[in-house]
Parts: sequence; C-alpha cells; structure tokens
Amino acid sequence: MTRFIVSRFLAIWPVLIIVLLASFMLTRLIPGDPVTALLGQFPVPDAYRQEVAHTFGVDQPTPVQLWLYVTNLLKGNLGFSFANREPVLSLVLGRAMNSLLLMVPVLVISSILGVALGVLAASTKARAFDVAVTTVTLAGYSIPIFWLGQMLILLFAVRLHWLPVQGMLAIRGLEPGWPTVWNFIQHWLMPGFTATLFYLAVVARVARSSLREALGQDFITTARSKGLSEREVLWKHALPNSLIPVVTVIGYNFGYAITGTIIVEAVFGWPGLGGLFVSSIASRDYPVLQAIFLLTSVAVVLANLITDFLYGVVDPRVRYE
Repeated sequence: MTRFIVSRFLAIWPVLIIVLLASFMLTRLIPGDPVTALLGQFPVPDAYRQEVAHTFGVDQPTPVQLWLYVTNLLKGNLGFSFANREPVLSLVLGRAMNSLLLMVPVLVISSILGVALGVLAASTKARAFDVAVTTVTLAGYSIPIFWLGQMLILLFAVRLHWLPVQGMLAIRGLEPGWPTVWNFIQHWLMPGFTATLFYLAVVARVARSSLREALGQDFITTARSKGLSEREVLWKHALPNSLIPVVTVIGYNFGYAITGTIIVEAVFGWPGLGGLFVSSIASRDYPVLQAIFLLTSVAVVLANLITDFLYGVVDPRVRYE
C-alpha cells in the first residue's frame, strides 16, 4: 500500500509543473493588456502608461515575467492583484472559502442522494420508480443551469418573495448567531438546489448503470444460487463491485468544486471564485487568473489522488497491482 501511495504522489508533480506553465501562457494569450484595462480607452500620457506597466511588471519580456512568477511562487507569494489592489493569496482564498461554503453541502448532498437513488433504481422491481428516477436524473443533467436558476429566481424571489435574489448574506440588519446562519441558508437554497440537481443527476445515473451491470455478472448468479437473500447479494456483492465508477465521478465532482459553479455564482451573485474569475478576465488581471488556474489544478490533482487511494480501499485488486 505504501508503494501505491508514493507512486501516485510522485506522479502529480509533472502535472502541476505543466499546468503552471500552461496557465501562465494562457493568461498572456487573452486579447488586450492589463494596462489598457486599468486605464481605460481614454488617452493618457505615455510616461504614465509606462509607469503603470512597470509597477505591475508587465513591461518585462515574457521569460522574465515567468521567472519572477516562479521565484515568487516558491516563496509563497502569488502576486498583487491589478484590479483589486490587494495581495492575490488573501483575495483568492477568501473567495475560495465562499465557493466552498456553496459547494461542499452541494457535493455531499448530491453524492449521498445520488448513490441512494441509483441503488434504488437499479435494485427495485418497480418499473415505474426506475422510470421516474431516470426521468428526473435526465432532466437534471439536461436542463441548463442558468435557465433553471433564473426560473427559481422568478418563482421564489420575484413572485413569492420567499427567498433573497442574490448574494451570500444580507448587507445589513443581521445579528450574530442563529439569525446569520438562517440568512445564509436562505441565500444558499436556490443556488444550492440548482447545483445539487445537476451533480445528483450525474452520480445517480452512473450509480444506476454501474450497479445494473454488476447485477448481471456471473458472481451474482453464484451468490444467489448459494441461497443468499437479495439484500445480501446487493450490499455485500453487487454494490462493492460497482463502486469504482461511482467513486470516480464523485472525485471528479469534488475536484471541480471550486470553479465548477461559475454559472451558478454569476446567476445568483454569489461572491465566490466564479465572479472573481469573470471579472479578472475582463480586467486582464494576470496574477489572479494564474492563481485561480493553479488553485483549480491543485484541487483537481488532489481529488484524483484521493480517488486513487479510495480505489485501493474499495477494490483490493487495485492496491495489489
């Protein structure tokens, strides 16, 4: 098991280096330049434009900028935001926490309910229930997130006045304690439901398909011929052998949790990384974009690493290989 873990851990470093270089170059391929985005289209003295470019280090050749970026990164310095006028590390971490407050409950709920619905749909003898679960999951996967979010806003915020339209918390009038928690829950319900429906549909469909395939294998027939009950066949034989695809899709969802809700955050005005990413593209804020790319890549790599570990836990054959 130790060799398995070490081999997976060593394999992530080349990936991170490639991602680091690719993110640096991709930000430079965005049309326009940060100086023009900061100063606008109005004419300014060339001396002032050069001073601004020198202040933010964008007047240096690209190899020099890459060298400075890597050396600062090794020191734990992600740079200074052009547009927000604050260190990138604190800015990105603050927005990442807001995104996690939205996405962690979404992923936990969608994973638990998705697996439960997939198991029930694959194992039940009621054809109507299987069809209902398939229909719901297909709708959840197919409905555009931005359209569903806008429909929820029109119904629950505009027409019924039950839930707030946008944001994560009310701007004022909140008391510490339960009122703040309840206000957060109210703001979370619509974006949380919108994202949960999509991720739940993915997990449920994969769980149902994988379990159906496992239930058709020869070892299930052998288990039934030994006189085992359907409950024992399902939970002790079929489900453990169908978990690899389910673990894969759940790990994939967790890996993209930080930036996977850009559209949801944009629709509901959630102050997470999604809105920061969009605004940073508009302002050509290279340090922030590079930090978001790097943070996302690290999250995906770590999620894949943890998923590989879980493969060894779920299926001993993976660990032995």
